[in-house]
Amino acid sequence: MAWYDEAVFYHIYPLGLTGAPKVNEHGEPEHRLLDLIPWLDHMRDINANALYIGPLFESMTHGYDTVDYSTVDARLGTNEDLATLVQEAHDRGIHVILDGVFNHVGRDFFAFQDLLEKRENSPYRDWFCNVNFCGNNSYNDGLCYDNWGGVDALVKLNQKNPAVREHLTNAVQGWVDEFDIDGLRLDAADVLDFECMHALRHLANTVKPDFWLMGEVIHGDYSRWVNGDTLHAVTDYSLHKGLYSGHNDHNYFEIAHTVKRNLDMGGGHVDGLKLYNFVDNHDVDRIASKLDQPAHLAPVHVLLYTLPGVPSIYYGSEFAVPGKRTAHADDMLRPALDLEELEEQRQPLEALVTALGAVREARPELSYGEYQELALTNRQYAFARTLNGSSVIVAVNNDEGPASVTVDALDADGYVGALTGTAYPAEDGRVTIELDACSGDVLVPEGTEVPEVPDVPAFEPETTPEAQSAGVTLEGDAAEVLDEACEAIGIPDEIPEDKPLEEWTVQELQAGVLAHLAANGPVTPQMRKDVENNVYHDSLLNWIKSFR
Repeated sequence: MAWYDEAVFYHIYPLGLTGAPKVNEHGEPEHRLLDLIPWLDHMRDINANALYIGPLFESMTHGYDTVDYSTVDARLGTNEDLATLVQEAHDRGIHVILDGVFNHVGRDFFAFQDLLEKRENSPYRDWFCNVNFCGNNSYNDGLCYDNWGGVDALVKLNQKNPAVREHLTNAVQGWVDEFDIDGLRLDAADVLDFECMHALRHLANTVKPDFWLMGEVIHGDYSRWVNGDTLHAVTDYSLHKGLYSGHNDHNYFEIAHTVKRNLDMGGGHVDGLKLYNFVDNHDVDRIASKLDQPAHLAPVHVLLYTLPGVPSIYYGSEFAVPGKRTAHADDMLRPALDLEELEEQRQPLEALVTALGAVREARPELSYGEYQELALTNRQYAFARTLNGSSVIVAVNNDEGPASVTVDALDADGYVGALTGTAYPAEDGRVTIELDACSGDVLVPEGTEVPEVPDVPAFEPETTPEAQSAGVTLEGDAAEVLDEACEAIGIPDEIPEDKPLEEWTVQELQAGVLAHLAANGPVTPQMRKDVENNVYHDSLLNWIKSFR
C-alpha cells in the first residue's frame, strides 16, 4: 500500500496564489514560496496530506513555458526556498509532487535559442518536432516548428530524441536529489511520447520508494496510460464533468455511468485503474461557478471523497471561491488569495471538506474498497465501498427537498452516519437513509470506528426565483466593503434592479461582480484589480452569471 493510495491532495498554482507578476523579468528572486508555509498548516487542518504544486521552474509567463528545468522561477524564489518548503511539508506528514512540464518549452529555452541563432548548424535542431527552415511562425523567425495548442510560444520537444529524454530524466533526478520530492504530475501526458513515459517510469521505480507518476489525460481509454510501464494514475476528467453536470441536470445516472466505465477500463476492480479525482483545477472553471445550485457543493464533495480514486481540492475552492475563465485569460481561476481572510469566512464547505478528510483517513474502505451500486435515481444515489468484509455506504441527494433511500444493509446490524451522527438501524436486511435537501452522508457499521469530525452546517438550497436572480443581498459590513471596492476603482456602487443583465453597462456589471464578491467575504486588492482590468461586457456578463 503506497502513500498515494490513501492521499487527499491539495493543489496549488503558486504563481497565482502568491500574486507573482504575469511576466518573468528574470530579476532578483522574490521569496514568495516561503509565503506558502501557512498553507501547509491549513492543509493539515482540513485533513489533506499531499500537495500537488506547480509549475515552479524558470519560465517566461504562466509557468508552462519552461526555460530552465534546474532553477526555481525567480518570481517564486530560489532553489533553497523550494527545498525549505518541501522539508516543511514533510515535517507535517505531507507528500509533495511537482508539475513536470515535458511536452513543450518556452522560446527562451537554451536549446531553442541556439536553434534560432545557428539554424541548420545548431546541434539542437533535432530537439524539437518538425523544424522547417523554409517556413515561418508568428514571431517571424524564418522557420516553423510544432507547438502545443497552436501557440508558437510553446515549442514542442522531440521526446523521441534520446538526448531530450536524458535531459528530462536528469532534471527529475535532480529534483529528487535537491528537493526530495515524492512524485510528478506530468503535464499534457495524453500527448507525451510513450517511450519518454517509459523512461520516466523506470526512473520512478528506482529513484525513491513509492515515487508517484500521475498524468494529465483529458479523455480516452485511461488504461493506455495507467499500467506497470507508464503511469500510476491519470486525471479523471470524465468524472470531473459528471460531478458538476450530473448535479446541474439532476442526473445521477451520468455519474454512475462514468464510474462503471472507469471500472470496466480497470478490469472491474478499483485497483485496476488508479485515478486522480477533482472538481476544479487551474485550467477549468471553479466548482462554485460551475454549479447552478450552490447547495450542490455538499453532495458533489461527498462524492469526490468517496468514489474510487484519490480526491484533490484546488486551493481556495474549499472556501467556495468563484472563478470562470474568459476567452482571453485564465487569471480568474488562479487568483492571489489571503488565507487569513478566507478562514474568517468560516464557509460551511471548509467544514465539510475537513470532515470528509477525517472520514477518509479513518476508513480504508474509501481508499481500497470495491465499489457496489446500491440505489440510483435521477436525484438520489447510494453505493458501497467494501474491503475485507466491511462496508461503508455513501448516499447523496441532489433534490432541493429531503429524500429517503432504502438499500441493502450488506450484513451489518446497522450504521452510523459519520457526517451527521445519525443512527441507521437495519431492519429485515435493509437500511433506510434519510437525507436533507442537497446533502449526503457516509455510513459506517455501528460498533466500528466513527471518526471525530467537525459540525457541518446545512447547505441551504436556493429555491425561490428571487434567490436565483442576478441580484445579491448585502448584509452586515458587506455594503461598506462594496462601497470601498467601488471607490478604489473609481466606479459608482449603484446596481440596477429594473433591467436585464444584458443591458447593464460595463461599470454596472463591475459593480455587480464586486457586490457578489463582497457578499461572500472580504474583497482583496487583487480581486479589485481583476475587476478593474476587466472592461469587456461579455466577459463581465458571464462572470456575474457565474455567481447564480
